[in-house]
Amino acid sequence: MGIDIENEKIQLEKDGIMVDCDILFTFDSDDTMKCYIGYTDHSIGPNGRMNIYVSSYDSLKPKLELENVTDEKELAMINDVLEQIDLEINGSEE
Repeated sequence: MGIDIENEKIQLEKDGIMVDCDILFTFDSDDTMKCYIGYTDHSIGPNGRMNIYVSSYDSLKPKLELENVTDEKELAMINDVLEQIDLEINGSEE
């Protein structure tokens, strides 16, 4: 697995194949004391929108190891961040 935050790229193994992904955003949480990375492989989901994945990682480790986020509180926090990003990009619909 490779990461190049400077060039906003990440390479992951998916179903035995190396897939190039674009990093969309990164953020740190003081509440969880974790770092998060949002990325896409440009695949399209059933809703017709591009799939976006978010994982946590330890920025102090020399090699990137993405962790799945399964904690309900973390998932809610990530959802809030995604909504904020969406509002910044697309503006309020009200």
